[in-house]
Amino acid sequence: MMGALADESMFAWFGERIKRRDSTSVFLLAPLAAFELVFFVVPFLILVRMSFNAQPETGFYETGWTLAAYGDILASDLYQQMILFSFKLGVIATVVAVALALFYAYAAYRADGLTKSILLFSIILPLLTTLVVKTYAWRPLLAPNGVLNDLLLSAGLIGSRIQFAPSLFGTVVGQVYIVFPYAVLAIYSVLSTLDWDVVEAARDLGASRPRSFAEVVLPEVLPGVAVATVVSFAWSVGAYAAPSQLGTGSQTTFAMEIGNLMLTNFNWPVGAAFALLMLAAMLASSLAVIRLLTGSIGGVQDV
Repeated sequence: MMGALADESMFAWFGERIKRRDSTSVFLLAPLAAFELVFFVVPFLILVRMSFNAQPETGFYETGWTLAAYGDILASDLYQQMILFSFKLGVIATVVAVALALFYAYAAYRADGLTKSILLFSIILPLLTTLVVKTYAWRPLLAPNGVLNDLLLSAGLIGSRIQFAPSLFGTVVGQVYIVFPYAVLAIYSVLSTLDWDVVEAARDLGASRPRSFAEVVLPEVLPGVAVATVVSFAWSVGAYAAPSQLGTGSQTTFAMEIGNLMLTNFNWPVGAAFALLMLAAMLASSLAVIRLLTGSIGGVQDV
C-alpha cells in the first residue's frame, strides 16, 4: 500500500514538473511566435491576397479575385527567360562557392595559431560590410579600365582589355563573394568536429593524402556541404545586388524584375504572383537538393 502511494506521488510530481516545463516553454516561445506572426505570416498573407487582385488603376487593392497575374507570368517568354537565368546563376554560383569553401574550410581546420585566426577573421570580415557596398567594390576591379585588366596587361597575359564586368563573369564573381563566407562557416562548423586521428589511421593504412580526404574527410563533412549548398543556392537564385551592379541588361534575375514591377511600374499583383511562384520553385528545388544530399550522406554512412 505504501509503495503504491509512493508511486502515485512520484507520477504526480513528474506530471506537475512536465506541465511547468511545458508552460515555461510556451512562455519563452511566445515572443518569437508573435514576431513571426506580425512580420512574416501577416505580410505573406497580404502578398498572397495581392497576387489575386486585378491591376488597379489607382490605390493598392481592388475588389475581386482573379488569376490574371499568374497567367501573365506563365505566358510571358520574357519572364521565363528571367527564371531560367536566375536558376542558371544559382547553379553556377553554388557550385563555385561550395567547391572553394570546402578547400578554404579545410585549410582553416588544418591551420594552427595565427594562420588559423587570420583565415577565420578573413572570412568573417566581409560579413561586417553592407551587401551593396562590397558588391559595388568589384566594379573598379573588373571594369575594362579596372585594376584586374591593368595587372594582366602589365604582366603580358592579355593583349587587349577584357570586359569582366558588366558581364555574366562579373555577376558570378560578385555572387560567389556574397555567399562564400556562409558556405565556409557551414562547412567549417562540421569539419571542426572531425577527429584527425581517423585521417591519420587511414594514412597509416596506406591511403594517400587525396584518397584520405576523399574517403574520410569528405564523407564526414557532407552535412556541412548540404547546408552550404542550400544556403548558397537560395541566395544566388534570388540574387539582386550582384546582377544589378555587375551584370548587363540582359542578365536580369526575377528578384530584379519583382523590384521593377513593385517600385517602378506599380504592378503589385504581377509582382506578388511572380514572388510567390519563385518562392514555390525555390522551395521545391531546395527540398530536392536536401533530399539528394541526404541520400548521399545516408549512402556514405551505410558503407
